[in-house]
Amino acid sequence: MRSAAEAVEAHVRDFFAGHEVEAVDYDLGPGRRETVPRLRILVVAPGPRGDAWAYVTVGCRDVMQRGGHGLEFVMTAHVRDERFLQLMAMTAYYHCGGHRLDLAHSMPLGEPWVPGSSCDHLLVTLPYMHGPDLEHCPLPGGGHARILWTLPVTAAEIEYRRRHGHEALEQRLDDAAIIPTDPFRKSVV
Repeated sequence: MRSAAEAVEAHVRDFFAGHEVEAVDYDLGPGRRETVPRLRILVVAPGPRGDAWAYVTVGCRDVMQRGGHGLEFVMTAHVRDERFLQLMAMTAYYHCGGHRLDLAHSMPLGEPWVPGSSCDHLLVTLPYMHGPDLEHCPLPGGGHARILWTLPVTAAEIEYRRRHGHEALEQRLDDAAIIPTDPFRKSVV
């Protein structure tokens, strides 16, 4: 029987059939590696499902699962860059290190998504760019992993969400027809 991490990786590879997928074992370093001891980040090249790069965590669900269910995270970006591996590792550490992210949560980055970007937070939302077929990953033994999207957003957008709710912010983002992989997009609020 495959482990949950192997099943998540197989699910992502199946979903992105026709894309080049590289598995990167990510060591969080001294004092942190025990938080997500077997963290892998799958780097998915553009292909039939889209022209963006995707970065997917594998290992969060094993650390934070409850009742056989847990989360992994996906980020989409305009290029392949070590920066996005670091951000996904940061997300995994934040989630597994006591903050327990979930749908409609956010995470401050403490710096721009990329240099010059006004996006300095990640919003945890449904993986709209990929849909429910990526989101829902059944696992051996009856559990499942849910893969949620970490969308770069601005501090002003996070403040808007705090005041008006997650759905109101998502509607603003949708109405503005943002390009989620554009690091230099303007804030929608």
